Amino acid sequence: MKTITEVAESFGVSTRTIRYYEEIGLLAPERSEGNQRLYTNAELAKLKLIFRGKRYGFSLDDIKEMVLLFDKDRTGRKQLEVTIEYGKRRIGEIDRKIRELQEMKAEMEELLDEFTEKLDSSKGE
Repeated sequence: MKTITEVAESFGVSTRTIRYYEEIGLLAPERSEGNQRLYTNAELAKLKLIFRGKRYGFSLDDIKEMVLLFDKDRTGRKQLEVTIEYGKRRIGEIDRKIRELQEMKAEMEELLDEFTEKLDSSKGE
């Protein structure tokens, strides 16, 4: 078991972040006799999933649903089904964002070409 300080250091986050995840119900650390938070391997695995979910752009509500599903269904089947559903939805969002960025890039390149032509023609005058 690890203390909150050890967990925060190993994940490169603040203890406040870890406490926040506990506050919103994502984590449920055990407590020592002195009321110190102690994190089991299961809680560390949840944290790993939380940070992975955040890296992929999932909302904390989505992450919470995916992480806590395993507690309800120990086979992990429902968790996988929901994760696949959310993953497909997120990929769709990413695809839309890529298209938007590609369009923006093309527009900017067009403008830069126009500006370059204007600059070149103004030199000749």
